[in-house]
Amino acid sequence: MFGYIIINKGEMKFREFDVYHSYYCGLCQTLKDKYGLAGQAALTYDMTFLVMLLTSLYEPEIMEEKRSCLIHPFEKHLIRRSSYTEYGADMNVLFAEYKCKDDWTDDRKLWKLAYGKLLKGACRKAESDNQEKIRRIDNLMHKLSIEEKKNNQNIDEMAGIFGEIMGEIFAVRKDEWEESLRIIGTYLGKYIYLLDAYEDIEEDFQRKRYNPLKKACENPDFDEEIKTILTMMMATCSREFEKLPIIDNVEILRNILYSGVWYRYEAVRDAREKRKAQG
Repeated sequence: MFGYIIINKGEMKFREFDVYHSYYCGLCQTLKDKYGLAGQAALTYDMTFLVMLLTSLYEPEIMEEKRSCLIHPFEKHLIRRSSYTEYGADMNVLFAEYKCKDDWTDDRKLWKLAYGKLLKGACRKAESDNQEKIRRIDNLMHKLSIEEKKNNQNIDEMAGIFGEIMGEIFAVRKDEWEESLRIIGTYLGKYIYLLDAYEDIEEDFQRKRYNPLKKACENPDFDEEIKTILTMMMATCSREFEKLPIIDNVEILRNILYSGVWYRYEAVRDAREKRKAQG
């Protein structure tokens, strides 16, 4: 359910991409340092956005160093980390474990069951650092699971629950920016949930899995309706983002919110059109 909050590399300056990549590598390295290879494998672009957003807003100390890695073993590259990188790593492994549970329930994939068990220890460590927040997220995830089992086809309600989860993650502090961060997280969460359902609708029909869009897709204007809903979600999210006093990395963050998410949407829609054309 992740991988939708990405950059549009073609519209970025080289320097901007290097900065973005340094945060991505910083999150990757933190996952490895704190949770080992199992945690590192859970790395997502979505949590990279969260790390950059919180670091750019709160301006904590940023640690820079050059490191090599398994992907680039012969060349050291710059990584950037802050206190929010560790927070992003915690959220990353928690969602990876949730995803494993979901995939095991849906498809009985043994490798997902095994990977989920590997992540359990990592999750205990993340939970110990964020107990109250994790308790609220767990309750919302449980609520989402119950409604999915009921085959709830109310799109607003289902996307709203996942939006609440992401809002809880983004609202990292109780301060003057909490409301804006919560709104950004909520609408990004709604966007992720809906676009994930949109991408998977045909496969979910074939495999008889839950999808909140099964009823809506019967409408002849289904594709345009989904685009309209997604557009409204991102408009609210972007409007709230512009209220934040962010200077550092603002153009990179705008690239993601105004362009990257739509680059991913177009890829999903193009794939759907090709499948429909093939019959």
